[in-house]
Amino acid sequence: MVDTKKTAIERRQDRQKELLLAQLRKTPIVQVACEKAGVSRATYYRWLNDDAAFAASAQEACAEGAALVSDMAESQVLNLIRSGNLGAITFWLRHRHAAYRNKLDISALVKHEDPLTDEEAELVHRALDLIKETNPDEHGNKRKNPEGRRPEKDSRKQAD
Repeated sequence: MVDTKKTAIERRQDRQKELLLAQLRKTPIVQVACEKAGVSRATYYRWLNDDAAFAASAQEACAEGAALVSDMAESQVLNLIRSGNLGAITFWLRHRHAAYRNKLDISALVKHEDPLTDEEAELVHRALDLIKETNPDEHGNKRKNPEGRRPEKDSRKQAD
C-alpha cells in the first residue's frame, strides 16, 4: 500500500514538473511560472537541488523562454520602427550599427614622476593593442597607425 501511494505522489510531482517546465518555456520568470503551475517557489528550488535532470530541463526551459521573450521584444521594436517611432529607431541603430554606438571620450592629464620601465612600457603598449583589437573603428576595421605597427617609444627624456 505504501509503494502505491509513493508512486502516485511521484506521478503527481512529475506532472507538476512538466507543467512548470511548460510555463518556464512561455515565461522565464520563476515566480510567475510557479504561480501558474500551482507550485511553490520553495518546492521549485528543492526540485532543482534534488533532481539533476529537472535542473537541466529547467535551465533549458528558461533559455527557451528567454529566447521567446527576446523574439517578441524585437518584433515589437521592428513594429515601432515601421511606424516611425524615433526612440525605437535610435535604439536599434545604437545597438545594431557601429557608427551609431555610444562613444566614450576620456581625456586626462597624468603626471608621472618616475619614467616607466621598459617592461611597464611594453605592458602599456600591449594593453593599448588589445583595446584597438577589441574596439574596431566605425568601419569595423581593427585600428592601427598608418604604418600598420605600434608607434615607437618616445625617446625624449622627461624634464626634471
